[in-house]
Amino acid sequence: MAKKILPLAPVERLIRAASEGDIRVSESARSALTDELEKIGMKIAKEAIIETKHAGRKTVKAEDISRALDILKLD
Repeated sequence: MAKKILPLAPVERLIRAASEGDIRVSESARSALTDELEKIGMKIAKEAIIETKHAGRKTVKAEDISRALDILKLD
């Protein structure tokens, strides 16, 4: 398996924040959500980079992320 980009602890905090009560989070759940977030994040980043290059820039801006979300229908 490829090395994770996102750390597991913040992903666990995200799951806990989404819960309405006291909940335990297994390592496999943290790992599974981390994998999915990384896949989604890479898709967004790649589309944002396309938008950045199309605008003739080398710096990805928030507007590029927003456009990528619109294009990918993730907003």
